[in-house]
This record gives sequence, structure tokens and C-alpha cells, in this order.
Amino acid sequence: MTTLTLKPPRAVAISITAVLAALLVGLLLVSLIGVPVSEAVAAFAEGAWGSPYAIAASLNRSLVFALIGMGFVLADRANLTNVGGEGQIAIGGITATAVSLYGHVDGLPYGLAFVLPALAATLMGGLWGALAGALKAKAGTNEVISTLLLSFIAVWLLYGSVQSEALLRQPMTHSNTLPESLEIPAATQLPLLTGDAGVPLHAGLLLGIALAAAVAVVLHRTVLGVRLRAVGLNPQAARRAGIAISGSIIGLLFTAGCFGGLAGAFMLQGEQYSLKAGFSSGYGFDGLVVGLLARGSVLGVVAAALLFGFMRSGGINMEMAAGVPTALVVVIQGLIIVTLAGAALSMQKGAMR
Repeated sequence: MTTLTLKPPRAVAISITAVLAALLVGLLLVSLIGVPVSEAVAAFAEGAWGSPYAIAASLNRSLVFALIGMGFVLADRANLTNVGGEGQIAIGGITATAVSLYGHVDGLPYGLAFVLPALAATLMGGLWGALAGALKAKAGTNEVISTLLLSFIAVWLLYGSVQSEALLRQPMTHSNTLPESLEIPAATQLPLLTGDAGVPLHAGLLLGIALAAAVAVVLHRTVLGVRLRAVGLNPQAARRAGIAISGSIIGLLFTAGCFGGLAGAFMLQGEQYSLKAGFSSGYGFDGLVVGLLARGSVLGVVAAALLFGFMRSGGINMEMAAGVPTALVVVIQGLIIVTLAGAALSMQKGAMR
């Protein structure tokens, strides 16, 4: 994917302008729906940050978006585009559920009961991403196409898993038994930082912060980051310099997939506790938008993830309390992308004159 390189202040200004413009259009759409804007905004604020529970739920969602966004930024460093976050989340959720329920880990000491399912999910997400990397490196398959199609496969695997009792569906005790897995054991659930179920901020946040710092250091303070940039800018020159192009491609998409798989584990073990057909909830695509909005910056990933996490929480409450469809949040996200793409294109044309 060819991107336009902008000076950081200019990139930040464009991103902020895109977000503000999209929000203004969103408010206009709310008024066109017939809902009082003040009522919709109040419901949004209540759902996003109106209580300790709302803030914790928003931060948990932001963490998932940040993980997907960091995977995107890592791949983008080498001019690779990972759009497979949705599928990697699904594969991570399937794996974490299977290990938690049937891996005999719930009795393990020292936190291994929740660590091992998360590690397994991370590895499987990485392998799912590496498959697209291998197709790119060995067969020249465009990674946008392969990661997207692999996402569809993973989502249908998830659907099949919760529909079949031979796989992960809970035993049907009556006709109304829902197509979902059993709830994972308490020992395999991520510990809460607050110790209070009313403020469900889980321990995955600490790992997320550490990973963000590690990614920032790798990209901007190490030789590896320079080599990845070289692979993206000129693969032939990088190959002559002794950089393994195929290994870099596979390794990067593996790493991006690991972030997606870990995000799926956090969703399963830190929030939902059982696997459902709609488990991934479009989080992978939201995380993709976070990566696009970040413009290669880890700090940008964190900021965009917080924005989208609080938007998602506020949108859910806005639908319940004010009758505004949550699809409006998706519309706003789409407007942000279109605004950013239009700004980048106009600047690219200006630079060519």
C-alpha cells in the first residue's frame, strides 16, 4: 500500500480535522433522524464515560482496537496491509475458548490458567497471519486479498464451532439453548485490576501498555525498524543489503496476527467469557480504521483506539437510551476514512504539481 508521508504536526492536524468533520456530520444525521441532539449527546456521554463501569468497558474495547492497530502499523512499516484483524480475533477467540474449556488448565497455579489460553490464542492468530504472509512471499498473492478472505473463513469457522456440539457449542438441554459455548472457568478469566466486577477493567490493559511501548521502540529506536522500512521502500535494495525479504514478510504478518489473536483472547477471557456467533463484533475492522488513522504512529494508535473505544460504548447506549441506531457510529467511522483518504489524495496531487 502506497502511503503519503506527512510531517507529524500536519498529519495530526489532518486526522483531527477528519474526526471533527465526521462528528459534525454525525450530529446532523442525528437531527435528521428526529432525535433531539442534546438527548443523543447525553446518552452517548453516559454510555462512554458516565460511570466507572462505562469507562472500564470503553477502555477494554480501546485495548482490542489498539492491539489490532499496532499489528496494522507494524505491517505497514514494510508496506504490507493487514486487513485480517477480524479473522485473527475470531481464531484467537476459538482457541482461547477451546483451551480454557478443554485444555485442563483451570487448576494450574501461578496464573497459568489464564495465561496459557491467551498464549495459545496469540500463537494461532500469528499462524493465521503467517499463512497470508507465506502466500505473499512464495506466490505473490496480494496480502489485502488473502488477509480479507482468511477473515471470512475464520468468522465462518467461529460460526460453525458454536453451532456444533461436537466442537464448542454448549450441550442442548432444551430447544431454547443458545448457539454458544459454555462459560469458561473463573480461573481462566483475566483478573480484574480493580477486583470489582462493577468496574471490569482487566489485567490485559497492563500488557497492552507494555506492548505499545515495545512496538514504539522497535519501530523508531532499533535497527530492525530501519530494516523493515527498507523492505517497504525498496525490496530489491533491501535484498542486496542482505535482508531476508520473504522472512520479513512472513514474520511481520505473523506478528500482526499475534496481536489479533491476543485481542481475541482478551475479548473472550476479559469480557464475554463465552464464545458466540457474533463474538468478533466488527472489532477487527474498527482496529483497521485505528491503524489507518494512526498514520504509522504508536501514539496515534493509542489515541485513535481510545476514540473508537469510547465511540463504540457511547453508540451502544445512544441506541438503547435515545433510539439512535448504532450504525450511525459506523457511518461516522466511514466518514473519517473518506475524509482522510480525500485529504491525502489532494495533498499527493499538490505535491506532484
